[in-house]
Amino acid sequence: MEEENETFLPLQHLRLEDENKDHDQEDSSSSQDLRNEEDELNDEHEEENAKINLVKDIHEITGYKFHDQNILQQAFTHHSYKEGICPSFERLAFVGDAVLDLFFAKDHYSLYPDLDPGKLTRLRAANVDTEKLARVALKHHLHTFLRHDIFLLAAQIEEFEKAVKEYPVHSSGLIDAPKVLADIVESLVGAIYIDSDSSMDTTCKIVKNLLEPIISPASLPTQPVTLLYEICQREKLTLKMRDTWKETGEIEFLVVKEEQEELAVVNNVGRAKYSGKKVIAKNRAALNAYSQIIQMLNHQS
Repeated sequence: MEEENETFLPLQHLRLEDENKDHDQEDSSSSQDLRNEEDELNDEHEEENAKINLVKDIHEITGYKFHDQNILQQAFTHHSYKEGICPSFERLAFVGDAVLDLFFAKDHYSLYPDLDPGKLTRLRAANVDTEKLARVALKHHLHTFLRHDIFLLAAQIEEFEKAVKEYPVHSSGLIDAPKVLADIVESLVGAIYIDSDSSMDTTCKIVKNLLEPIISPASLPTQPVTLLYEICQREKLTLKMRDTWKETGEIEFLVVKEEQEELAVVNNVGRAKYSGKKVIAKNRAALNAYSQIIQMLNHQS
């Protein structure tokens, strides 16, 4: 009998070891579950604090206090941020874009009764384009509230911040404004409109202060391409544009004499390179050409 007991003791030990291991795993799993629950609670707490602080900050900037914290948070959430956590700002930006158009159409119609529809359209466009709205976001530091995961956005904003110092009001398409900055201004306006029970009066009061300085007919900049074509028409010069933007990122303007049978190049002026956006390369080349023509005319006189 003693021999039998000695034979079965190791098996009993093995069973005890297995049972201990099972208990350890259960304890470990329970601890992990508790930690996960604590993390979730902490995340929820941080999220609620973030919403409360955002309401306070936006109230200080705009003078408007949001009733719905969630819609304000949505206004500053890019689709790249933790997909599925919160709706992104696109739908609110759609609403804000329409509200801004209506505000400026009504405001300019009342302020400038002598302006024709074409000039009213250009004036409104200058006040709601990407660069103007991006300047508003920068001025009020709205980009600091944006929740996103956009690669190199910080560098783009820094470059834009440096560029606007050269042009106090508007560059007329010479600098590249990060579109997301304009988007969050539109989404904020859209959120205010929705949160205020679609009150245009409330929203317009906020917009008027938020978008200062508003571009007026006196400060409305002329696009460089328009300036170039106007001076060429006045001086009877013909423009030719050489477009190698797809290959080299460059746009070039050539000025030729209009009266000759075979158009001869007067001056190879107006070259600019910007691979980011073709329209910016074109505007920069046009401004360069315009400046060269002014110098040429001054020299001739």
